[in-house]
Amino acid sequence: MSDLSQLVKAYDVRGIVPDQFNETVARALGTAFVEMLRESGDDADRIVIAHDMRDSGPALVEAFTAGANSAGAAVVQIGLGSTDELYYASGSLNLPGAMFTASHNPAKYNGIKLCRSGARPVGQDSGLAIVRQRAQELLDDLDSVGAGEPQIEHLDLLGGYAEHLRKLVDLAGIRPLKVVVDAGNGMGGFTVPAVLGDQLLPALPLEIVPLYFELDGTFPNHEANPLDPKNLVDLQAAVREHNADLGLAFDGDADRCFVIDENGEPVSPSAITALVAVRELIRFPGSTVIYNLITSAAVPEIIAEHGGKPVRSRVGHSFIKAEMARTNAVFGGEHSAHYYFRDFWFADTGMLAAMHVLAALGGQPEPLSKFAAEYERYAASGEINSTVADAAAKVAEVKAYFPAASFDELDGLTMHVGEGAWFNLRASNTEPLLRLNVEAPRPDRMAALRDEVLAIVRG
Repeated sequence: MSDLSQLVKAYDVRGIVPDQFNETVARALGTAFVEMLRESGDDADRIVIAHDMRDSGPALVEAFTAGANSAGAAVVQIGLGSTDELYYASGSLNLPGAMFTASHNPAKYNGIKLCRSGARPVGQDSGLAIVRQRAQELLDDLDSVGAGEPQIEHLDLLGGYAEHLRKLVDLAGIRPLKVVVDAGNGMGGFTVPAVLGDQLLPALPLEIVPLYFELDGTFPNHEANPLDPKNLVDLQAAVREHNADLGLAFDGDADRCFVIDENGEPVSPSAITALVAVRELIRFPGSTVIYNLITSAAVPEIIAEHGGKPVRSRVGHSFIKAEMARTNAVFGGEHSAHYYFRDFWFADTGMLAAMHVLAALGGQPEPLSKFAAEYERYAASGEINSTVADAAAKVAEVKAYFPAASFDELDGLTMHVGEGAWFNLRASNTEPLLRLNVEAPRPDRMAALRDEVLAIVRG
């Protein structure tokens, strides 16, 4: 029977269909999810489910639904949706939720992002390990899984989701903007027309130039992974070709958003974090803002300069969301372009972040390249992956190489080596990789430190 240790990971469920993830496994996970919720004292009488555009999604949803029904839970199916639309459903309906998506992974993958009611995260330490263990038990004894009475309700929440976001950021009064949006054949092609277009709500002063809006889980044009620079090439060219004010790129489930300026150059997610933080601190002075430890050093500086309280977090949505809830933070940002909002149930939403960028840009006369430069202070390497046989040994070797550096080990190894230069080296949770991020005040200093660390890691 399937070994779920390779499927149920630290933050979510993700694997190859059907080898690792199939309808039998989905059914067991549906039952296990409801049982976990009940055991932890949550109301599990109803749950809400959405799926992205992958061909395998509907069948997996039906199997998960059957498993949840067999555990006595009714299911609200909202059909196609982005991950942040599922979070909206969980928050507005106050129901636990399951989003069927493999985010930016290739077509052969699918997965599930689980949450408790109010879009509260379910991760390894907050219920996911229990779900895996219980589902494994069910798979090892399939006869123990009853049929259950089908209890399914169908809801269309796209309009409510769009209306909710429009209330959070007012775009009606901005100057006209031309925006190229690359949906990567993912769920942005479904949600952008509803939120930023006039499909469901009154038109905004935005001219949307669509790129790859056709929903297609085979990703025929490029991977829906804006973290990889090669997947931004078409958007960059289109921004220049159409003389657009900016470009937006969404990943497969549209919970992340990358920004391109009018020259076709990427705007760092750290700069977007700082930009949105400033906007939220104007609304809620003195609030806490969360940033993860690989974002630019400019982020906590700018938060503090605007009267906010910067709080540093480990990388990963479950850690960010936990810190958001613990501190009642108004906003949180990661360098992976996940952005979290208190007024969106502390959950991440690429669309709301995009709307803040549009409002900020459209509320002043400067082009994005000049406006965003206020939030870019340092030279950064971006994340560099290296395959290693013994990650712990390599980290120890790097640590010993810089004996005079100050360091911490909140998440991997972060070392400050002087003159404002620093790096973070941390192991992947799922692959034999070390991930390196380097930053310094000058590009030459950053490049020298990057090469110095990589020589040890790859030597």
